Amino acid sequence: MPAFVTLGSAAALRDLGTLAARALRLDEAGSMRVIADSGVLAAYVAVIAPKGLLDRSPTVLGLRTLAAPEGSVDAVVPLRSLNTRVDARLTQVTDDTAPVDLALPTPVHSVSWAAISPPRGGWQRMAPVAVSTLRRTASEGIAEVAAAVPDNPGQALVDRVRSEVWGRPIDGHDHLPAGAAFAAESLAFLGDESEGADDEQVQQFASGAWLRLTSRRGHVLVKPVAWSL
Repeated sequence: MPAFVTLGSAAALRDLGTLAARALRLDEAGSMRVIADSGVLAAYVAVIAPKGLLDRSPTVLGLRTLAAPEGSVDAVVPLRSLNTRVDARLTQVTDDTAPVDLALPTPVHSVSWAAISPPRGGWQRMAPVAVSTLRRTASEGIAEVAAAVPDNPGQALVDRVRSEVWGRPIDGHDHLPAGAAFAAESLAFLGDESEGADDEQVQQFASGAWLRLTSRRGHVLVKPVAWSL
């Protein structure tokens, strides 16, 4: 029997589908960890994660929290299947303000990043980071990766280039890898340049080995490799 979650409204279900669609553009074989408890659904996606013991990439996750008045679940599900189910369920919605249930896809059990749980508490406020800094870091990194990767490259080369570029510190924020900026921009957590979002600040927090960037649109959770701290 499939697991179900109940979202607080059709808008919350759309937000879940939007996150899945954006993450799917980054990794067509990607997954989402869905945790529903105490009226809140936490949806995690991996933007960057180490591939093996020798990979020195940071772990960078995107997180959206949504109202979920009913149900309790902790499952890792394929992004593509989840996105398809959200789209299909939205066609059946007749009241945008009413709670809406969603049957989750069959879970997957071989996603290593999903076994790493960021802390839920103990976050200490740090100095904020300018949206313009994050957006510039993401843009420069994307261009550098594109220039360094030839046509039809092997996966090992792609992984090495991405690890080098996104594991590099952000200028002026040596503790924070550039992959955090890439995640925030790719998942649209930085907002729209045309609406003046570049003038905004993204709040930064730390808890143990983890860092968190929080905007009005979502969270980026980062676990740097040990030697980068």
